[in-house]
Amino acid sequence: MGALVMTHSDDQGLVLPPSLAPIQVVIVPIYKTDEQLAAITAEVNVLTAALRKLHISVKFDDRTTQKPGFKFAEWELKGVPVRIAVGPKDLENGTFEVARRDTLTKEVVSKDGITAYIGDLLEQIQKELFEKALNYRNTHITEVNSFEEFKEVLDTKGGFVSAHWDGTAATEEKIKDLTKATIRCIPLDRVEEAGSCVFTGENSVGRVLFAKAY
Repeated sequence: MGALVMTHSDDQGLVLPPSLAPIQVVIVPIYKTDEQLAAITAEVNVLTAALRKLHISVKFDDRTTQKPGFKFAEWELKGVPVRIAVGPKDLENGTFEVARRDTLTKEVVSKDGITAYIGDLLEQIQKELFEKALNYRNTHITEVNSFEEFKEVLDTKGGFVSAHWDGTAATEEKIKDLTKATIRCIPLDRVEEAGSCVFTGENSVGRVLFAKAY
């Protein structure tokens, strides 16, 4: 959970990938009268049923104790991937306002094809969150081949340092004493390659990832 929060979230709160979100879509009505709410609810019920047929989890937030602005902020905080707002003008125009939690962008979408649009949008959000996290990770990994490089990257750039290691706990402990960096993982997809330990110069079978705690 900690990794999930740190990887995707922002100053507004959680950002949940659609495949992990308990609620994938929240619908917030905007109205002034009970008649408007009744008309909106009828339209939302149709949309909700259609989305659930696609196995998309939906929440209709029709609470009368909170204003729409409060609801928007609350669901942003909870990280729901997609928020739909619908009011009297939307009913007249045959549209919905669709907001993405990850980019905080909004778009007005016709109710014709809205179900397929939401399904595609959830897949797009899932893909883009993964690609953004993967790109961030990869751009924060630096390969080094000497201990001087190792120390310089830790001092100036930070992130993960990819370096050969001789496989001994003693070497890891010495590196930790000198730099405060420790081995964070041996990548599952690392290339098995002959090399020289960045610290001792002894034989190494592959690179590992070092980092400092900040």
